Amino acid sequence: MNQKEISELKRRFRPDKSAIGRIYGCYVGGSREVISDIDESLALMPLEEAEKYLGLLKKALSGSLGKNLIDIVFSTRQVADSDEHRLLMRLRDSGLKDGQARQEFYQKVIASLDMGESSYLILLAHDAYDVPYRGRDGEDQADASDQVFSYIVCCVCPVKDGKLELGYCPGENEFHNYAPCQIVSPPELGFLFPAFDDRAANLYNALAYARKPDELHQEFLDAVFHTEPPMSAGEQREAFQTALSEGLEGACGLEVVQAVHERLTARIEQHRESRDPEPLTVTAQEIGGILRECGADEKQVAAFCGKCGERFGEGAALSPANLIESRRFEIKTPDATISVDPEHSYLVETRTIDGRRYLLIPAGEGVEVNGLSVDWT
Repeated sequence: MNQKEISELKRRFRPDKSAIGRIYGCYVGGSREVISDIDESLALMPLEEAEKYLGLLKKALSGSLGKNLIDIVFSTRQVADSDEHRLLMRLRDSGLKDGQARQEFYQKVIASLDMGESSYLILLAHDAYDVPYRGRDGEDQADASDQVFSYIVCCVCPVKDGKLELGYCPGENEFHNYAPCQIVSPPELGFLFPAFDDRAANLYNALAYARKPDELHQEFLDAVFHTEPPMSAGEQREAFQTALSEGLEGACGLEVVQAVHERLTARIEQHRESRDPEPLTVTAQEIGGILRECGADEKQVAAFCGKCGERFGEGAALSPANLIESRRFEIKTPDATISVDPEHSYLVETRTIDGRRYLLIPAGEGVEVNGLSVDWT
């Protein structure tokens, strides 16, 4: 899925836009016991309550592709005959009306998901979207539909105790301590099935969501999808840094890191400005080209590409946003940390003076220490 397709679905999560008739789910306690089961008509809810439910489900389609939103790919064997894919299809094809399938799904999630001792809410909804026909001019034709996209969306929301606050008690005409009931927090994880690829159902894919890119809850993904767990953004960054360090064999200097960071940041910015809905990707070979320009020899470039192949797979398409911190350029030593605007990272240089290594940054006007302007003498 691309960002445009995700945005198209997100626009449906309003009471007057979606075909979601009911909200299903269950409330799970800290000891993994089911406290209550949810099966409620969206139309019979107060409007504000319906909007809250839809807002939580919509969150499961938020964030960045490749970071918060992870593509899940089923094998041909799984689609043809596997318990995990069969259960997802039962849920979708029944419009979540199959109570036995719902209970089976709940138990699978509860048995696998590690939320510590926190209570949480599992929410499920089914929608049938009459996908508008898109004309040659790229505009949707409101009175024409290509097909119906039938899908389910799930999210898992932590439930927390309300904080003790001072509140007004009308009967006593006084203020006293008041603790709200338990409060549902934004989703920690979730998924969409099937994927909405090329504005049509793709039964070979799903889209998983994680609020924290470095915590994908792979135990949940393995239980629900039973596929090779994807690498989190943090794991990808660490694997890339290791490949760079090991491949260059001690030649991974500041200038090399600066060049890689600057080139990838520029690619990310150009992609953002282009508004291209397709995710930005690069290959190890493309990064190898940057290394050559920095003076790396062919043996080092080949070693780097080989290390990337070992960690990501041969010919893998990598997301630059997962490989670097594009909004930050930070240098750490055992005694100090220096943060530089990525646009000015080129100002930092290394120098050996009297046998000691230094990091140098030009200092002009406007030098401050903890917000205090200091005189330069």
